Amino acid sequence: MLRLLYGLLVVVCILPTIPGLLGVVVASLGYIPPLNLHAFSLDGFSQVFAWQGVETSLLLTLFTTLVSSYLACALTFFILESCWNRPIWNKIELALSPLLAMPHVAFAIGFAFLFAPTGFGIRMLIEFFDINLHSDAEARAWLIKDPYGAGLTLMLALKEVPFLLLMSIPIVKQLKVQETIKVASALGYRHHVTWWKVIMPQWFNKMRFPILAVIAYSLSVVDVALVLGPTNPPTFAVLVWQWFNDPDLQLLPRASAGAVMLFMMASLFILLARLIEHAICSYAKQWQYSGRKAPRLPGRAIILAIITLSLTIVPLIITWSFALRWRFPDILPSRFTLRFWQYEWHGVLDVLSQSLSIALVSATLALFFAVIGHEYRLRYRWQIPGYVIAIPMLIPQLSILFGLQIMTLVVSDGSYAFWVCWSHVFFAFPFVYLSLDGPWRSYNEKLTQVSLSLGKGPVYTWMHVKLPQLLPAIIFAWAVGMSVSLAQYLPTLVLGAGRISTVTTEAVALSSGFDRRVTAIYALFQALLPLLFFTLAILVSRLNTRYRKVRVKGLRLNDAFSRKPHHL
Repeated sequence: MLRLLYGLLVVVCILPTIPGLLGVVVASLGYIPPLNLHAFSLDGFSQVFAWQGVETSLLLTLFTTLVSSYLACALTFFILESCWNRPIWNKIELALSPLLAMPHVAFAIGFAFLFAPTGFGIRMLIEFFDINLHSDAEARAWLIKDPYGAGLTLMLALKEVPFLLLMSIPIVKQLKVQETIKVASALGYRHHVTWWKVIMPQWFNKMRFPILAVIAYSLSVVDVALVLGPTNPPTFAVLVWQWFNDPDLQLLPRASAGAVMLFMMASLFILLARLIEHAICSYAKQWQYSGRKAPRLPGRAIILAIITLSLTIVPLIITWSFALRWRFPDILPSRFTLRFWQYEWHGVLDVLSQSLSIALVSATLALFFAVIGHEYRLRYRWQIPGYVIAIPMLIPQLSILFGLQIMTLVVSDGSYAFWVCWSHVFFAFPFVYLSLDGPWRSYNEKLTQVSLSLGKGPVYTWMHVKLPQLLPAIIFAWAVGMSVSLAQYLPTLVLGAGRISTVTTEAVALSSGFDRRVTAIYALFQALLPLLFFTLAILVSRLNTRYRKVRVKGLRLNDAFSRKPHHL
C-alpha cells in the first residue's frame, strides 16, 4: 500500500514538471497545432528581443533578483551575529511565525500604503519633521513603481529575512557556535570577528538551498512586482505574463519563448550563486586570516526595523479599510465609515469561502503526500533526491504553467476548481515536505521498535507513539501549506482561466489603481488568514505538550498507587 501511495505522490507532485517544461519549450519553438502553427522556428525568441525595452527589463530583473536576495542574506547574518544565544533571540523566534504568516502580496500592499507619494510615511515626515513635500509628487515616489526597482528590491529583501532566519536555526545549531566562540576568544578574537571569520563561511555554505529558493522567487515574482515594481518597462517576469495575456494568440510563441528565457535565467542565476558561494567559502580565504578586525553588524536595529514595519502595516491596512476621507497630508482620516465593508461583504465572503476550501484541500493533500514520502524513505531507505522534490520551488512558475495548462486541457478542459487545487498541491508540496524533513529525521525510531516488539501493530504504533511526538511539526507543516496555497497567484489565474477567484487574485487586481479602501479589505484578509492558521498550529503544539506532560504525570501517579505497600 505504501508503495502505491508513493507512486501516486510521484505522479501528482513530481512528474508534471516534465510536461510543464516540454510544453512551454515546444510552444516557444512555434509548434502549437491548435493554433495551426506546425512549423518549428525561432521566431518567438526573435520577437522577444525585438520588443522595445526588453534589455532594460532584463537588467531590472538582474538587479532586483541579485541585490534583494543577497541583501536579505546579509541582513539575516547580521541578525544572527547580534542576537544568537542572547535574551532577544527568544523574542525573535516568537516573532518569526507572524512575520512568515504575512503573504508577500499583503506585505507589498501595506508597503505601498506606507511609502506611496501620499502614503503614511510621507505624512509622518511632514507632520513631525516639517519637511516640505507637499507639491513634488515625483520626488516622493522613490520606492513605489520607481523606474529602477528600488522599492521592489527593498521589499523583497525585508520579506525574505524571516524565511532565511527560520532556515538558519537548525544550521546554526549544528555549527557549535558556543564552543567556536570560546576557542576563538582564547586566541584573542572578539565575538563579532569570530562570526565573520569562522562561522559565516560555514553558515553560508549550508544555506545554499534557501538562498537558491529566494533567488528563484525574486526572479519570477509577478504579483508583488505588479504592486510595487516599475511599469515601463516592467521586470521580465511581468513582461512575460503580459505577453501570455495578449489577445492575439498567434503571438503565444513569444510568450513561451519569454518563459523559456526566464527558466534559462533562473538556471544561470543558480550557477552564479554556486560560483559566489564557492568563491567565498573556498578561494577568498585571505580575509579569514588577515587579522582580528571585522566590522560590527547592526543586527538588532535591523530586526527591530523589520518587526516595526510589519506591525505598522496591519494597522495601516485596517485604517484604510474604514477611511472615508483622508486628505493629504493629514496624519489620520477626517471621517470613518463602514460603507465599503457593507458594499464588499458578500463578495468577500464568497472569495473567502472559495480561498479557504481550496487551501484546506490543497494543504491537507500536500501534508498527506509529505508524510507518505518520509515514511517511504524510512521503510525502504530510498527516496527521490531532495533537489528533484524542490524543483517547483527553484523553477519560475511561468516556465511550467503554460505546459501544465496544455496538459490539463487535454485531460479535462472544464474542471477548473480541480486543476487549481492540484496546482496548489503541486507548488505547496515541496514546502510541506521540507518542513517535515528535520522532525522526521530527528525522531527516535527505537520507540517504534519497542512498541512493535511489545506486540502492537504498525498502525497502532504510528498513531499512539509516533504521531503524538510529531504532531506539532505536522500541524506547523499544514499551516505552511495553507499559507503557500493562500498566496498562489499565477497558478490560480492560469489553470483557473479567470473563473476561480481567491483573496490573492482579488487583492492584486484591486491594487492596480482601484479604491484603496476596497484593496485594504482584501489585503487585510489575505494577511490575517495565514496568521490564523499559524496561531492555531502554535496552540495545538502547546496543548499537545501540556497534555503529554499531564498524561505522563498521571501514569506515574497510577503506578505509584498501584504498588504494594512494604511490610516491616
